Amino acid sequence: MGVLNVTPDSFSDGGQFLDTEKAVEHGLRMAADGAAIIDVGGESTRPGSEPVSSDQQIGRVAPVIKALCAKTDTPISIDTHRFDVARAALDAGAAMINDITALSDERMGELAAERQVPVILMHIQGTPETMQIEPKYDDVVSEVLDFLLSRANRAERLGIAPERIFIDPGVGFGKTLEHNLLLLRNIGRFVSTGYRVLVGTSRKSFIGKLTAKEKPADRIFGTAATVALCAAAGVSIVRVHDVAEMMDVLKVANAVGSALFNRGGSCLT
Repeated sequence: MGVLNVTPDSFSDGGQFLDTEKAVEHGLRMAADGAAIIDVGGESTRPGSEPVSSDQQIGRVAPVIKALCAKTDTPISIDTHRFDVARAALDAGAAMINDITALSDERMGELAAERQVPVILMHIQGTPETMQIEPKYDDVVSEVLDFLLSRANRAERLGIAPERIFIDPGVGFGKTLEHNLLLLRNIGRFVSTGYRVLVGTSRKSFIGKLTAKEKPADRIFGTAATVALCAAAGVSIVRVHDVAEMMDVLKVANAVGSALFNRGGSCLT
């Protein structure tokens, strides 16, 4: 899954693709590089970010989604927790909902069920504005997993088929460095639930702490390590900024992993 932030303030590429033409060009480049999904978002969810109105989000993402759908068959995902933004994005041609609040607004689940589109349910502690203010857990892996299973079960009750449900532990969303590492070390517990798993580690600050790389764009090799490990663990989707490079990582990781672990499937990009 390629990341396409149509925002002025995202942590890694804020402002680079706020212009519709540049955003579409970047989306098409990611598709050509091998992205299986393009995830379009109009609101930054970096730590400390403030909310953006639905109208403003729609104004940013709808033209990009329409243009991409006219030029590529690569499915488009909308990264939002707002019902009206998700509805406008689906109307524009998006085919997937990526919700960092895991359908906290039940209308999102009803919309996904009605349109028969997949959903990504992510865990977050707090909000983007507050999530990194001393996040605390007694058992981060169990608590995150229990939350996601609860939300996945609710999604099914709302009419979303299990095969259309993805769970995301929310690396970096209300987690310390140690929390993130524990989640990644135990990602197999999420895979073993039977729901497909998405993991987003690309360029994140915990990688910067481990590698002493201050600039997000310099964290590509650290990101590659997490992508390879997630592929080996059976994760279905990795959400990344650097599609071409991570495609190479996945091609090798999947080839070696299938031989080592005799896995039946492979990690999507």
